[in-house]
Amino acid sequence: MKPFGVLTAPAAPFLHDNIDTDIIIRIERLVGLMGHADLGRWCFELLRYLPDGSENQDFILNQEPYRKSEVLLAGANFGCGSSREGAVWALMGMGLKAVLAPSFGQIFYNNCFQNGMLPVVLTRASIEEIICELKPDTATTSVTVDLERQLVVSPSGREYSFETPPLRRQALLEGLETDDLSLTLKREAAIAAYQARDRQRRPWIYESVEVQS
Repeated sequence: MKPFGVLTAPAAPFLHDNIDTDIIIRIERLVGLMGHADLGRWCFELLRYLPDGSENQDFILNQEPYRKSEVLLAGANFGCGSSREGAVWALMGMGLKAVLAPSFGQIFYNNCFQNGMLPVVLTRASIEEIICELKPDTATTSVTVDLERQLVVSPSGREYSFETPPLRRQALLEGLETDDLSLTLKREAAIAAYQARDRQRRPWIYESVEVQS
C-alpha cells in the first residue's frame, strides 16, 4: 500500500447525505469479480450514466474540471448501508484518494483505511466553506489534505483540523496494511516478550495437557 502523507489535488463538491454503498457500486458489479482495476468505471453508476449508457452531464464528476478530482467533499453518513469493501475499491478506481464528510458509515470508514484511502471527518459548515472557495471557472479547485499535521487546507489557505485513530494514521503514513491481522503481526515482538514474561509468572498456564483417549 502506498504511503499517504500530503495530498494537494482537485476536489469535487458532492454534498448529498446518506449516499450508501449500493449507490457507490451496485452489488451486481462485484459478482464474480476477478480484480479491482475496472470498478472505477462503474462507480456511482446510477448517477453517472443515463439509461442509454451515455454520461449524465448533470452529475458533478462528469463535469470539468471535476472529472480528475482526487478529493470528494461529501455529505453526512457517506458510505452507509451494506459492508461491501468494493465501494472503496470503486472510489479509488475513479482516482479518489480522500473523502471529507461530516460522518461515515462505520464499516465503510474502516474499509477506507484498510485500502489506503483517507476518510476525514469535518463539520458540515467547514465542508460548505471549502466548497464555497472552489472556483471551477478559474480551475481553483485544489485542496490540501495533510495527514501528518491532520489539517485540511482550503484554496484560500484556511486550515481545518481533523482527528484520525492513531494506529490507522501511522499505518497510512507508513504505507502499511491496516487490517487486524497485519496490525497484530506488527506487534509480534511485543506479544512474544509478553508471553515470555507471563510464562515466568504463570508457568501452569502453558503446561501441556495430555488428552485421555
